[in-house]
Parts: sequence; C-alpha cells; structure tokens
Amino acid sequence: MSKRVLVIAAHPDDELLGCGGTVALHTQRGDAVVSVIACEGESLRYGPGGVGQADHMRRAAETLGVRDVRQLGFPDQRLDTITLTELISPIEQIVREIRPSIVYGQYGGDVNRDHELLFKALLVATRPTEPYIETVYAFDTASSTEWGYPRSFVADTWIDISATLERKLAAMACYQSEVRPYPHPRSLEALRNRAKAWGNQCCLDAAEVFMTVRRIVRNDQAPA
Repeated sequence: MSKRVLVIAAHPDDELLGCGGTVALHTQRGDAVVSVIACEGESLRYGPGGVGQADHMRRAAETLGVRDVRQLGFPDQRLDTITLTELISPIEQIVREIRPSIVYGQYGGDVNRDHELLFKALLVATRPTEPYIETVYAFDTASSTEWGYPRSFVADTWIDISATLERKLAAMACYQSEVRPYPHPRSLEALRNRAKAWGNQCCLDAAEVFMTVRRIVRNDQAPA
C-alpha cells in the first residue's frame, strides 16, 4: 500500500542532502511525498534579488518525482527572531492536512541554528497525539551535521539508495548556487562518496542514514 510521506527541511537543498535518494525511492513506489521548506534560503547570502532558488527547488523536486513542494517563506538564518509557536503553527497545519505516516526532518544537533529550531518545532508538530504518524526520522545534512559539536548524530537506520543515488545527485545539481567544488561536503563527488561510505558500513553500495526519533507500532499493526 502507498504511504503518505512528509519531508521538512530548513533551507532549499537540505531536503536533498539528507534524504533525496530515499525520497526518490518513495516516489518510485507510488508514495505521495510532500516537501516543506521552512526558509526562503537566499536573501542573507545573495541579497533581495536572490539567485532563483524557487526555480531550483522546483526542478530538483521534479527530478525526484515530488509534485507537492511548499515554501513557508521564513527569513533565511533568522528563525531565532520568531517565536517557536510561529514556526510550529504552519507545520502543524500541514501535518494535519496530509496525515503522513512517515516524516523526515533535520537533526537538531546540527551546527546550523535554523536546523536546531526547526527540529524542535517538528517534535511538537508530530507529537504522538497525531495517530496516523508511524515513524519520525532525523536525517544527516552534509556540511552541517558533521560540523556540529558535540558530534552526537548516531545513525540507527540505513536505507539502500544504490538505485537512486544518481537521481539524488542530478537533483542536487539543480541547486546551482549551493553545489561546491570538491572536496567540499556539498560537492557532487563528495556526496557520492558520503553515500558510499554510509552504505559500506552495512555492506551496501550506497545509503542514506537516519536517527529514529519515534516509531509507533499500534495494536492493528503489531505482529500476532
């Protein structure tokens, strides 16, 4: 049976860095994926004119097979200037609208403050009072998770993306302003290496990794 999947990321390209290959697997299986980007992701670094992130986001989503991308439009790198309830509210509304069974969000221990605050909001918006949510995962974001301290991201779930790694990289290439030259962690070659290194830990060719925030097996799902 198809699943409803929600991906919540702070900035354009975070959704690809953390779970682009996994999202491509979901869309291949016919799952309905909604991608939510909290911040506009360009004003701070590129000025009010930006660099066309909205178009980059659209093309990246199409490459992965995602048809529903929503931008919340919060200011880039300024989530600490708004109250947490202001951030929780639109996420909570989307969760209740689409009723996802699987949720992917950014790990809260990243070096990036926006990631930390978004994770706190996600925990509230996906609390167990929403009975349709089965699993909430936190993903690893290249050039942010590994630069945090203490380095406390400990993967407990490996998803084989051997069949979708190239689609992930093609989608990342749509973010022309975010791709960096090798050996930066956001270079395409480094992202390929990262996926292979994670995969090799579990005898896979390539993988994305996650920390399980919450997994609920209800009575109608429990084994006999």
